[in-house]
Amino acid sequence: MHASKGCSRSLALGEAELERHYMEGAVSKAVTKSFSSVRSPEFRKSAAWLAVSLTGAAVLLLATLHVLSPEFSPSWRVISEYAFGHYAWVLSLMFLCMGSSSWALAAAIWPEVHTTSGKAGVWLLLIAGLGGVMASYFDITHDVGHAIAGFLGVIGFPIAAMLLSVALGRTENWRGASSGLLLLANLSWISVVLLVATLAIMTMQMMRLTGGHLPQHAPKVLPPGVMALDGWADRLIVLTNSAWVLLAAWQAIQMRRSPDGGDVRPANSVESTGGR
Repeated sequence: MHASKGCSRSLALGEAELERHYMEGAVSKAVTKSFSSVRSPEFRKSAAWLAVSLTGAAVLLLATLHVLSPEFSPSWRVISEYAFGHYAWVLSLMFLCMGSSSWALAAAIWPEVHTTSGKAGVWLLLIAGLGGVMASYFDITHDVGHAIAGFLGVIGFPIAAMLLSVALGRTENWRGASSGLLLLANLSWISVVLLVATLAIMTMQMMRLTGGHLPQHAPKVLPPGVMALDGWADRLIVLTNSAWVLLAAWQAIQMRRSPDGGDVRPANSVESTGGR
């Protein structure tokens, strides 16, 4: 009698163990299949096209804002100030498209990046995209949220572009676009420097004319003697970053595949996967 109960208990434990192994195997297969689909050329090409579409939409929305809100002079009013106008939702949509395009591009190029610095660039690209998405919700009226979003996007993107331009340029698939990517990446951080410099100069000139203090609200017209270039510098950042995303995404779409359909590893790379 006791032996019969022991056998039944052993059989039940054996069935439970088999079921557990079956479930683990099913989950493992599902994860492997999902990961393979993300790495597939079809998925990456779709992600690249999505990056192109979102970037084009962002540039078009920015151009639309210039038409819808002509009261904001593009020479010295930064893009975020469109939130003070009647079409703040267009600005939010523009930032959303910009941030999402960075995420789509990261998905498209991730398997092509094999160096430590390159992978850091992909993560920074994702963070920069987060900044854009945050800016779509935290407009300029949300001081802290907008400042964080601006820091992530404006500072994160040029660093990501530089790291990725160098890393991708070392692979056979990307050599044809390496010069263009590196040029645009350099223009990206140069644009940020120009924005900081022009804002600093305009601030100092305004303080000199107003007796050492700044007006609480932006004037409709700048007083004579104040240089108005920060708005153009701000727009140059958007256009340069958009051009970099478009070129990288287009290269991902046109990328030559290796004969076995896999990724082409870096040739003559100075940096290994583990870094140096």
